[in-house]
Amino acid sequence: MALTPDEKGVESLARQIRMTARAYPLFDIARLILQKPERYSVAFSVKKNAEGKIIQPLFLCALDDTLWVSEDEAVAHVLNKHFATFYQAERTATEPPKGKYTFVAQCGMSGVILGPPNYHDYQNQLRKLHAERFSRMPFEMFKSRVKIVSDEAVVKKWIEERSWKTEYVALNIPEPIRLDSREAVEKHFRETHKENIIKQVEAHKLTGVAAKNLRSPGLTWLVRQAWEEQKRFPLQLATVLSQQFAGHGLQFFKVNKTVTHVSVARPHFLDLETMPVSEGVKRIVDFINAFPKTTRRKLMEALAPAPPAPTVIAVVPEGTAPAGQPAQSVEPTAEQTAVIADLHWLIHQGHVIEFADGRLETAKKPVPRPPKPEKKAAEAAAAPAPVAETETATTTEPVEGVAESEAGPTEAAPTSPDLLSVAEDVAAATEPAGEASAPEPEPPAETPAPTNEPQH
Repeated sequence: MALTPDEKGVESLARQIRMTARAYPLFDIARLILQKPERYSVAFSVKKNAEGKIIQPLFLCALDDTLWVSEDEAVAHVLNKHFATFYQAERTATEPPKGKYTFVAQCGMSGVILGPPNYHDYQNQLRKLHAERFSRMPFEMFKSRVKIVSDEAVVKKWIEERSWKTEYVALNIPEPIRLDSREAVEKHFRETHKENIIKQVEAHKLTGVAAKNLRSPGLTWLVRQAWEEQKRFPLQLATVLSQQFAGHGLQFFKVNKTVTHVSVARPHFLDLETMPVSEGVKRIVDFINAFPKTTRRKLMEALAPAPPAPTVIAVVPEGTAPAGQPAQSVEPTAEQTAVIADLHWLIHQGHVIEFADGRLETAKKPVPRPPKPEKKAAEAAAAPAPVAETETATTTEPVEGVAESEAGPTEAAPTSPDLLSVAEDVAAATEPAGEASAPEPEPPAETPAPTNEPQH
């Protein structure tokens, strides 16, 4: 069984990440998806042994797309939830039980009146109730919950119930058939309708909402266990999520070798000494380097402050109440527009990273690799080139290499009211994740590129 993010929701998330151009922690997004069942799907599949035989089968009810681990479970579900589709109950008066009865047995859990223990049909009613409603409980334990009731009203109610005979008319068949018991109904259903209604499947996918509403105890437990495991450490969900994001052209990098982020670009160091850039770009980079953990607002206030708003005096005619002033939209100045355009270019090139909490940081220069020992030069020549360290120890690695510290118990899971606002939710709930640095040098040609990232 596997939990997978909803594809339409991931598409909306990818669109928001491209629009905001911020870097979001991948595991925080995975936790947000787990918070609501409509944000993910649950894929079930059977397991087979070495001989190819199915260990635990799955049965699908075609009427409501529910899954069950046994045919008996599925049949009981259909006759409980969809009984009127196949059968109609009809009651006719019959002769009441003969004799005088002063007490009856009653189920202490369901309240069903079983009749006097010395009545000829008592044992049948007792086993029937156990099979229909309490089959998972040992029969002796169920039997111990039956109590003897001497209440005259309860005895009278049982006599009235036995004064009627219930028959079941089979529907949706060429010729109507009358069945005298639920056991006969079940037998008829298995012979007539089961093959068309209940199918054995090897794999099936349900929405998170449908999976949460499963009534098969075994499957309900399995879904709950998988959800709890992913809530503690959503590696499976984050891995699938990274593959889906990569399909939308997004990039991944790690902060401090632990926290995987997704954004529009990987960090890429901008060397102002060798690369010619405009004066506006240089001012932005110098400001961010001079003021760590600065934000877009502080950057704009420093480099392109807004002019003071003009004072507007409203003239109110005498005898009239002052009305509220409409909000006036302020158009950005040419200087502000230029700063926004330069910052947009820097972020999309990976030279500047804007984190989910609004922090701006520049990509740092990679630290040169140390020289190789001479005696190990021969072995290293045949191996892939080692990964370069960076000033902030930030590496660019595939999602499969996420460290377990990302899902540590100290991280608080953010809250979210809607999947479409998950980007803002992550921004509000994410703690500072450390500095981001330039991507590591590309591996040699013989080293395959990570499969969950787009090829360059």
